[in-house]
Amino acid sequence: MKGIIGSGIDMKRLTDMLSALTGRTVLDQTGYTGSFNVHLEWTPDQSTPGPGGLAQFAPPVDTGGPSIFTALQEQLGLKLESKKAPVEILVIDHAEKPSEN
Repeated sequence: MKGIIGSGIDMKRLTDMLSALTGRTVLDQTGYTGSFNVHLEWTPDQSTPGPGGLAQFAPPVDTGGPSIFTALQEQLGLKLESKKAPVEILVIDHAEKPSEN
């Protein structure tokens, strides 16, 4: 079982954590601007690869609990939906060591 527990968490922080946990970009489209307490527990599965997408190297997990998607909906009333949306990215096409002064 994995979980997120915290107080005073805003949607930006929650979406950052969910992005890291799912290995996908999570955007906040709730419009909620406040902060709240979070107690979220789920059972990891193959659809939640985690940081680096290394689920194939993880040991087998207990499948008795809810997935992160089900837990978000049942425990926090939030829903993750897969869709295409524009996101900002930073592209570095060239880098050099700074010259000595």
